[in-house]
Amino acid sequence: MKKLYLLTLAFAGIMVLLPSCYQTKKKEMVKQEFYGTHKGKEVFMFTLTNTPGNIVKITNFGGKINWIEVPDRNGNKANITFGYDTFEGTITGDMSYGSIVGRYANRIANAKFTLDGVEYTLPVNNGPNTLHGGPGGWHSVVWDAEIVKDSEFPAVKLTYISPDMEMGFPGTVTAEVVYSWTDQNEIVMDYKCTTDKKTVINVTNHAYFNLKGPGNGDILDHVLTLRASAFTPVNEVMIPTGEIRPVAGTPFDFTTPHTIGERIGENYDQLILGRGYDHNFVLDNTEPVDVEVHELSTGRVLEVITDQPGMQLYTGNFLDGTRIGHGGVAYTHRSGFCLESGHFPDSPNHPGFPTTVLNPGETFTSRTVYRFSAR
Repeated sequence: MKKLYLLTLAFAGIMVLLPSCYQTKKKEMVKQEFYGTHKGKEVFMFTLTNTPGNIVKITNFGGKINWIEVPDRNGNKANITFGYDTFEGTITGDMSYGSIVGRYANRIANAKFTLDGVEYTLPVNNGPNTLHGGPGGWHSVVWDAEIVKDSEFPAVKLTYISPDMEMGFPGTVTAEVVYSWTDQNEIVMDYKCTTDKKTVINVTNHAYFNLKGPGNGDILDHVLTLRASAFTPVNEVMIPTGEIRPVAGTPFDFTTPHTIGERIGENYDQLILGRGYDHNFVLDNTEPVDVEVHELSTGRVLEVITDQPGMQLYTGNFLDGTRIGHGGVAYTHRSGFCLESGHFPDSPNHPGFPTTVLNPGETFTSRTVYRFSAR
């Protein structure tokens, strides 16, 4: 069912013999504005407006989703993601908010891995580890950007050529991400990567969500259903031990709905290590929707659909109010959550995990969808 849905979305992105007035209308639904300059490259903010009039804003600096404005059950619209009002705020603020994360999303142990007998050393930026591709990862570069002219829905294509040995990773990688904003309030993210040398790839989006709207309290009352029968426990520096642990009987069992905060304070080893949830879940990949989050006071719902094997749940355990975002809102402890689709952390150092190796001549493709509704 899920594969059929994802394929259906792929075909929906192609217009066939549509009238020119329709194409003009769709073009007008993507607005491009100058946002700033970084390292000699122009940065733009793209505002995508779908037919119902709902808005997503994306910048080509780090490929960040900066704004998602959707209605609640009463039709009242609000932004439900983290971001900044100005380019200066974006440059000096938290680089992860809404970003495309690569070349390797999540952690790599001891900032090194071995590929075909060659050890590659990466920058250390998270304890002894490399996190999210290092400080100069894809979240912090300016991507080339273009409005997709022949898409059925408002869409922007971002491209970045990551040079050989950037942040210590082998191979020149050409990465493409197409963001589409459908009339069903779906952010469709299509990833594509190729390389000229054997390398490792793990790419995701790092958006934070609060379905009440950031600044309206924490996310502990959000009801989460996560269709994963297992997760990957971590050690004291948040690196997977290699165990695939069943969630049954643990505070990590969201196969039936629970609020995020219901068990977050339990005396359970993994919650203590992560100061809450900051773990990769092994998706069942059997249901049409992998994750659902429901916020009861507004009725807003976020569904996540992906073809990837893992989902990192992060509950904002290290947010401390020092980052000030849209409208002067302080992003305080557990005021946002992340659902990052992808492969497992530290996979290059765990042969038993699904492989993240990309060879020359191969193309990595992936699709993840954030779908918003209200009930």
